[in-house]
Amino acid sequence: MKIEERVYKKLLQVPKGHIVTYGDLSKAVNLQNGQRLIGRIMRNNPFPVIIPCHRVVKSNGDIGGFAFGTNIKKNLLLNEGIQTNKNKIVDFKKIKFKF
Repeated sequence: MKIEERVYKKLLQVPKGHIVTYGDLSKAVNLQNGQRLIGRIMRNNPFPVIIPCHRVVKSNGDIGGFAFGTNIKKNLLLNEGIQTNKNKIVDFKKIKFKF
């Protein structure tokens, strides 16, 4: 299975209303220091409606980038009940998903 497929499959485990960091997703698919690769994989997600790449955020609680812009990412998160303050996740540690 290609790394992209492994990453997307693992991301599908993150429930609505939760987030995961690029680093934690990287570790979950056995990539060491693969945060940047995870970011590239998320940017190239061919099915953003199905594979919830908007749930992947930075380890400092920043929402990070999004292929369709950060405002759309914030709106998608808000639609799942995830609050942001500027570009930071509110209650970051509370809603962080653990594999």
